[in-house]
Amino acid sequence: MSTFFIALGLSLVGGLGGLLVASGVLLIKDSTRSRLVPWLVSYAVGALLGVSILALLPTTLEQLPPSRVFATLLWGILLFFVLEKLVLWRHCHVHDCEVHESSVVPVLVGDAFHNFVDGAVVAAAVMTSVPLGVSTAIAVAAHEIPQEVGEFAILLHAGYARGRALLLNVLSGLASAVGAVVAFVAFDVVPQLLPYFLALAAASFLYVAMADLIPGLHRGRTDAGSLRQILLIAAGVVTMLIL
Repeated sequence: MSTFFIALGLSLVGGLGGLLVASGVLLIKDSTRSRLVPWLVSYAVGALLGVSILALLPTTLEQLPPSRVFATLLWGILLFFVLEKLVLWRHCHVHDCEVHESSVVPVLVGDAFHNFVDGAVVAAAVMTSVPLGVSTAIAVAAHEIPQEVGEFAILLHAGYARGRALLLNVLSGLASAVGAVVAFVAFDVVPQLLPYFLALAAASFLYVAMADLIPGLHRGRTDAGSLRQILLIAAGVVTMLIL
């Protein structure tokens, strides 16, 4: 039972932790925020790459043959590509968001689904080991910060008051707890599925980092900011190594 509450708590850290930081970022003036968000994205890239390649995949390889692990990884990446096409899996940041009212419902639905999956990922990681759950929750929270900033931008530009925008994002973030409960029950009943799901989790993190976040970092000219991005990506990886 204690493992269940740890999984639930860490899923909320992943689902709401990024939202809390994003709320603070929104209080910063626009010029500063436009510089800060790429830094947060860079750190999130390192955290996602680190936890997927250095933690999730090695753990999965201890439980399944490599052929099954990498087949699951491949199909997972293709699955998230399809989900993003269906606007169920979307990373939206301040500079690449559609900011009109018709975007609101798809973004909120996609974010709730995304948080549900992230919560399930955190729970699966905790069921494997608590340290893996902690590092996974931190990676989830890190990549949720720029995501939540972008979604706030959509809601505010669509005419929502800050209080209502925050409430909608909190409700969306709570889907992570639902995902954690569903995953805990499912993997308790059918534990054989757990390593496959961890491979899917690695696929989701790799897809988000390489398909959604890294392309945004390549925009603009190469200057001192590029070195900062590299250092922050490295910091994200090192964080996962330490944990």
